[in-house]
Amino acid sequence: MRRLRRVKILATLGPASQDRGTIARLIEAGADIFRINMSHATHEGMRERIRVIRELSKHYDREIGVLVDLQGPKLRVGEVAGGGADLVKGQAFTLDDNPAPGDASRVHLPHPEILAALAPGHTLLIDDGKVRLHITRASPSSARAVVDVAGRVSNRKGVSLPDTEIPVSAMTPKDRSDLDAALAEGVDWIAVSFVQRADDIAEVKKIARGRALVLAKIEKPQAIARLDEIMEMADALMVARGDLGVEMPLEKVPGLQKRITRNARRLGKPVVVATQMLESMITSPVPTRAEVSDVATAVFEGADAVMLSAESAAGQYPVEAVATMNRIAEEVESDSVWRAVINAQRGAPEATGADAIAVAARDVAETLDVKAVCAWTLSGSTAMRIARERPGPAILALTPKRATARRLSLVWGVHAVVTKDADDIDDMAKRAGKFANREGFSKPGDRIIIVAGVPFGTPGATNMIRIAFSGSDT
Repeated sequence: MRRLRRVKILATLGPASQDRGTIARLIEAGADIFRINMSHATHEGMRERIRVIRELSKHYDREIGVLVDLQGPKLRVGEVAGGGADLVKGQAFTLDDNPAPGDASRVHLPHPEILAALAPGHTLLIDDGKVRLHITRASPSSARAVVDVAGRVSNRKGVSLPDTEIPVSAMTPKDRSDLDAALAEGVDWIAVSFVQRADDIAEVKKIARGRALVLAKIEKPQAIARLDEIMEMADALMVARGDLGVEMPLEKVPGLQKRITRNARRLGKPVVVATQMLESMITSPVPTRAEVSDVATAVFEGADAVMLSAESAAGQYPVEAVATMNRIAEEVESDSVWRAVINAQRGAPEATGADAIAVAARDVAETLDVKAVCAWTLSGSTAMRIARERPGPAILALTPKRATARRLSLVWGVHAVVTKDADDIDDMAKRAGKFANREGFSKPGDRIIIVAGVPFGTPGATNMIRIAFSGSDT
């Protein structure tokens, strides 16, 4: 099950991919980590999928990660008489706290926090931006608006507010219940939706207490405005391009994708590029050329992972979508231009011992043409720091903690193996060579590099680099 690519594939599970056989085929096709979207999953359904993933992980002798995606606040209008009403450009329209069914002149907005936060000039989007209005007058009980883009408003359609910061937590009571259930199942990553500020991530991390790592989905203009502080707080980032493209001009999204990807790499934090990557494969067995280029762009940018949403969750060709993404990534990474682009994006390391060791390991690996960089790691931070440098050889993470190995399934270029901690430096080198051979990265006599922290078992104590020969005691 050794992958021939560095970028990871995050596949969403859903109605089209929830049975054991399909999940197994997704792993064989290239899925490294699975996403369970709590907008559509019950606790029982989540538990069953995690059970199957864990069993298949043992079957394939490969650590497969699980990411649970919290739904976040869902802002919606109320009911509309007759099921819907057509709005005309330029007409006045009111959103209010009256629960009566709406019509072509008004609709109930069952979110007092939104009404309290709206102000004249703010844009309000309904149904993923199909209807666009701007606010002309606002009060705690109602907001008067003018229709800028005509369309139909129907029952319970979603509301987006690109200009408005809403003073609510990113976690609803449902999210708290889902988070507790996910942590009880030992999931590896928690994705937080509707992030507006670093405190939204801090709230989840306080509850998780290290039992899972926390990923911030960047999907709102408010998050872009506070991107630096959110990135510092989060363990990983996701460029959630679907919602970003609704709440911001579409032409800004590609630049934001590059900015987030490069800043995340600078910080040594995994970054996922998501949404509509192979959208046409929901109904077609082959993607469009534009979609192939889109996936390739994310790989060229050095993203840690690329994600499939409806393509693998509800599409007609879930396995084919994963296999296609796998082939695209392998082809891009075999191109000499890819390595030149990846190297050109390198930034200055942070002034820490761990970063200095990671940079040195990369330089030595490329100078000596070693076959693998073997990182002994307890928390995963050593492997993540090495991955930040995007070295030429494979990164083999050796860890005594299965949870660490699963978390590393999201990290660029890392192949994780669970093994007992090293007894001493000689044992560390000998067993690193053994695993490099066993996992297919090297042959006896090939050079490898070992990176570790001494004394062993101390998280974050990366302070040693050693050159060794695979299959040798020296």
